[in-house]
Amino acid sequence: MDSGIITAGLLVIGDEILSGRTKDKNIGYIAEYLTMIGIDLSEVRVVPDVEEEIVSALNALRHRYTYVFTTGGIGPTHDDITADAVAKAFGVPIGHDPRAVALMRERFPNADLNEARMRMARIPQGADLVANPVSRAPGFWIGNVIVMAGVPQIMQAMLDEAAPRLKTGRKMLSASIPAGMREGDIGTPLAEIARTHNDVMIGSYPFSNEGRPDTNLVVRSRDPRALAEAKSAVETMLASLRANGVGAT
Repeated sequence: MDSGIITAGLLVIGDEILSGRTKDKNIGYIAEYLTMIGIDLSEVRVVPDVEEEIVSALNALRHRYTYVFTTGGIGPTHDDITADAVAKAFGVPIGHDPRAVALMRERFPNADLNEARMRMARIPQGADLVANPVSRAPGFWIGNVIVMAGVPQIMQAMLDEAAPRLKTGRKMLSASIPAGMREGDIGTPLAEIARTHNDVMIGSYPFSNEGRPDTNLVVRSRDPRALAEAKSAVETMLASLRANGVGAT
């Protein structure tokens, strides 16, 4: 693997996501955030609040990617089992972490620190805490796994806290080119450009432009020169098609 490429997997945990009761708002945010800092989000999995499913997915992802981020399942209720599952995946004990307990005491008086809230202070042994400036209850980082809350505002704050410690690679560059024609009109010549510029990624994204079919083409590469060359080839191809009447109203 290119030493300049840092990869990540994302594990989204929660029955409420799979049932549709909660609409996930974290995947797109995390994908864009990681791309901007030079980390490729390579895979996303969504699993229920079932320990063996979480453990299996986490073990698969953490051995495949530089980092794994998880969202969900670290709250105060009985089905918040992510911390236990992560501990099991790493084969370490879990218990009330004094650092996490101290953070909880900053927010809640002793009378309110009931058993449910104290669940949020249970951290796998050997993990570092990920600060939560929103509601204090921390996430944690163990091995290459960063465990975050599912509530978008809290997740975003935790990601900001973790980001300075992340290794980052060469950033992916991109250029968007409006085609002004249907995807089917450009598929064959676009495939030829992709074949001859195999060091770039070229995506084709159809959409409706004021009721007319249109296409956006996106060229992506870490190499500025390769990006520019592929972009120029796409623009030349589109100009040639237009000269031959393709895409005309």
